[in-house]
Amino acid sequence: MSGRDPDRRRALLDAADRVIQREGSEVSMAAIAAEAGITKPILYRHFGDKSGLYQALADRHVRTVIGQLRPGFAAPGDLRERAGATIGVYLDLISANLNLYRFLFHRASAEDSRIRSHMTALVRGLGEELGAVLAAERVVPDAVRAQVLGHAFVGMVQTTGDWWLEHPEVDRAQVVEGLVDVIVAAVSHRSGRASHAAGRS
Repeated sequence: MSGRDPDRRRALLDAADRVIQREGSEVSMAAIAAEAGITKPILYRHFGDKSGLYQALADRHVRTVIGQLRPGFAAPGDLRERAGATIGVYLDLISANLNLYRFLFHRASAEDSRIRSHMTALVRGLGEELGAVLAAERVVPDAVRAQVLGHAFVGMVQTTGDWWLEHPEVDRAQVVEGLVDVIVAAVSHRSGRASHAAGRS
């Protein structure tokens, strides 16, 4: 078996997905290998080591989430509508894949500094992308301020989503509304100050 066989790697990742979703974020590497019908050494041979498996799963799922969030950035409509729709998509994705989310953002990131850095880079890239959209559309006129808010909004939504997963009794719509209120207020406050300053000038 070749560790570079993409079909085989994909099948192994499918097996990892199944057992993580079924058994939870604390699933063992032995259980993942057993699900795939192989031994741990063979599993690692395909990914280099445990960290390689973690990274492959992160690339598969985190990039998928980011890909599904991107259309919301560019969709027509006002800021409140776009932010609400995008946050809703994110919350739906993490709640539908709860065990995978916890496996990647909690278990794998805690165990392995390389995967923690990799996950941080993926999330940071999304913040930079959102900041660029805010600047390009002149939602936030200042490019540096746009980057600050882009990273702040992404971090806020991720952290709040993490909290919400631990409090399923909280209505999803209430979470979305609260996050959207903060985003709109942050942008409107800055825009209002800029307009007032221009008027004084």
